[in-house]
Amino acid sequence: QNWMRGMSYCLHSESHLDAGPIYVRENGKLHVVNQGAGGIQNVIPKTRPFRLFSKGFSVELCMNREDDRARRQRTDHFIFTYTKEGNLRYSAKSLFSLVLAYISDNVDHIDSLIGFPEQIAEKLFSAAEARQKFTEPVTGLRALQKFTEAYGNLVLCSLCLRNRYLVISEKLEEIKSFRELTCLDLSCCKLGDEHELLEHLTKEALSSVKRLLLKDNSLSDAGLRRMTAPVRVLKKGLENLLVLDLSCNPKITDVGIGYLLSFRKLNCLDISGTGLKDVNAVIKRIQTQMGLVHSKVPLKEFDHSNCRTEGWAEQTVLQWEQAVMEAMKPQDTLRSHTAALRFYGKTRRIEAAVKHKLVETETTASGNLQFYKEKVQSCHLPLKKEVAGSRELKNNKKRPLAEQETERTSKQKHLCLTVEDWDLLNTY
Repeated sequence: QNWMRGMSYCLHSESHLDAGPIYVRENGKLHVVNQGAGGIQNVIPKTRPFRLFSKGFSVELCMNREDDRARRQRTDHFIFTYTKEGNLRYSAKSLFSLVLAYISDNVDHIDSLIGFPEQIAEKLFSAAEARQKFTEPVTGLRALQKFTEAYGNLVLCSLCLRNRYLVISEKLEEIKSFRELTCLDLSCCKLGDEHELLEHLTKEALSSVKRLLLKDNSLSDAGLRRMTAPVRVLKKGLENLLVLDLSCNPKITDVGIGYLLSFRKLNCLDISGTGLKDVNAVIKRIQTQMGLVHSKVPLKEFDHSNCRTEGWAEQTVLQWEQAVMEAMKPQDTLRSHTAALRFYGKTRRIEAAVKHKLVETETTASGNLQFYKEKVQSCHLPLKKEVAGSRELKNNKKRPLAEQETERTSKQKHLCLTVEDWDLLNTY
């Protein structure tokens, strides 16, 4: 009775706050206090629908907000889709995709990828490529080197940089990081004899190159001597070269062609548009010493359509090219100047001169000097060669020892190195 009086006092107290229904638990049962009658009733509480959040609650997905200043493209942990009814539905991403995204964001901090599975490494490379991690100046080079050291030609087996001199100058270190390339197209880049990339061709990292296109690169005899020095002396460098294009390099003369004799495995050679003095003598020399035949028809091996960029880093090279093109966009502000020149007719003269130069290069290159190696067709030829070889052995036995010694000394004189070759070898 005492606690009932206290409860009724609390209920009838003059207070402006509405406390709502009051529940009292007694002997394991729940009772509600009736404010109107001042008594207690046994009631069963109504079950309310379960709500995790209140009605006015809203959620905003904010991840990696500290990197928003760098304007990097980030993805959240959810995949949003629409149902047939038009309702928005979201589902959580897999743990593998979340881990892959995290590693690709920090790919430059990886110590090594040697021994890592190729299937997962390809997905990791594509994820980092989508975030444009390899376009960054310092961290991109470090990350690209980790992949090239571990996977070699899987990252890139063929590289086409035709007419892309700006890409070479901007991303030279990244290009030098590619290993085990089999095809390299550097046509129309005007590199010259002293370029660092031509020196890199003699390294062991590019000893796997089988197809090299150096058309219109302002090369001379000095550049060919430097490029062939490791092959001629150390049997390293471009010793596995099969296809070589040196066309439209007018500074290459008969002396420079002599350096190409060290490429024993060469199957196709193009020296059209070079500065040869005695063309017939060069053709005979190539046929006798290299075993190549002069082709009267242009060969398909020197067609640019056959050379393309292939590998994991194909999109990376395109990103480099797009970045270079975007950097050149401020030059569009010079339209007023070009319009003034066009009004005075100066641009017409310049365009005519450029067209005239292009015609000159095409006419000089029209003298086809492409060579290829014939395939052995009949199986009876080796038998004849063996018979001829046995006859030569018999003749060699009949020769006096003095003649054989003279031949050996002549070969040794032919293998002697010049002072310039020794200077080149000291640089490696």
